[in-house]
Amino acid sequence: MKILKLMMLAALATMVVTSCVQNNQKGKKEETRKVLVLYYSLTSNTKAVAQEIATRLDADIEEVALVEPYDTAFQATVDRCKAEREKGILPEIKPLKSNIADYETVFIGYPVWFGTFAPPIASLVDKIDLSGKWVVPFCTFGSGGLESSAKDLAEKQPNAKILPGYGVRAARMDAMPKELEQFLNMYLGRPTFAPADFPEQHLVSADEAAIFDAAVNGYPMLNAKSKTVASRTVLDGTEYLFTAMDMPREDKPGMPPASEIQVYVLVEKDKAPVFTRVVR
Repeated sequence: MKILKLMMLAALATMVVTSCVQNNQKGKKEETRKVLVLYYSLTSNTKAVAQEIATRLDADIEEVALVEPYDTAFQATVDRCKAEREKGILPEIKPLKSNIADYETVFIGYPVWFGTFAPPIASLVDKIDLSGKWVVPFCTFGSGGLESSAKDLAEKQPNAKILPGYGVRAARMDAMPKELEQFLNMYLGRPTFAPADFPEQHLVSADEAAIFDAAVNGYPMLNAKSKTVASRTVLDGTEYLFTAMDMPREDKPGMPPASEIQVYVLVEKDKAPVFTRVVR
């Protein structure tokens, strides 16, 4: 799996690097296919990630816009989304200015809502054809959703080449530029720190359980107890991968049913533990 991932990243690195100006036979400059960053953002978090990617890759960028924008109030947006989901309808988006056919690599960004990409991106992928293109998902979320949304994207666009993506919690946006730099260095073929794979998990110790509890306490949508764990050294500290049981809460009847989840926790030097994402 790791070898396949590296091969895919290397292939995309070639795509990105060759997105430059070449000379044709007549001596005129001809622009080759470039990278496009497409994104939808409601609170500006995803927009910030999109702009960072576009700047670092010198890519074209376009925002997916709704014909009837969502209300900026959180509950109003949730209510509208629920109503649209119950009716099986998607919000109408404005036509893209970019011509997808002009690009070989497309980064698609979105906030995670209801465990997958926000409805405007569902509308987008229903309208465009990404067959044969390298597609890199990126997202912002409260707790997680990168893996599930990437899977849904692959199902919607089965002929696209979906590559490993990047996701960041809204609570950790300050860490995004540095994390994204490391992430994009892989695509550009630049030297970067690559952590080893996680070893086999073992039963959590009291100290490891305390790290887990410190990381998730205070987050209202997690009521989990750690079971097993593995750890590895990362650039700025230690990363833990916990397997935990997420239990429903009596005061949160809308929470998902009890299930086994994976929780990534980062412990940087002289900083409190923080969870970076949850995989359900």
